Amino acid sequence: MAIIGKRGDLDLRDVYAAHGPEIYRFALRQLGNGQAAEEAVQEVFLRAWRSAARFDPDLASLRVWLFAIARNVVIDEARARVRHERRLLAVAADPPAATSDFADSVLDQRLVEQALLRISDDHRVALVETYLRGRSYEDVAAEVGVSKVTLRSRVFFGLKALRLAMEEMGVRL
Repeated sequence: MAIIGKRGDLDLRDVYAAHGPEIYRFALRQLGNGQAAEEAVQEVFLRAWRSAARFDPDLASLRVWLFAIARNVVIDEARARVRHERRLLAVAADPPAATSDFADSVLDQRLVEQALLRISDDHRVALVETYLRGRSYEDVAAEVGVSKVTLRSRVFFGLKALRLAMEEMGVRL
């Protein structure tokens, strides 16, 4: 018997209204992160919608079935986090040598991008324009509307902030 959005007797909106907040609280308790819990709830209802034909009310109630899906989603999310943290720790423990290997360069680039997102906009602009794009201090200072001395200061403190952000991410420099 299909119940969710596919020829069934319950609409997905009704099911979400009845069980969404409760599933969110469950995911929040398990994951400890509001955004991750919201994504988990979305995944639960997506999986429920996709497998609605397999729901059998004789085996379990709708609530029990949804929580079984939620449990699986939380486990999948926790495992993905562990894999991600292991990759970061492996990179931190054995930083890749300077090589032309594409995978290493992509990983390095991704780590720098993530660290750049953790620093202020002023520092990020100063570093990206001068270090990554190789533009002169004079050109960047004129474009940003600050003095050359101020831009140099932003680069200096931006590098410190970037180093701290990468250390917080588990990257040893």
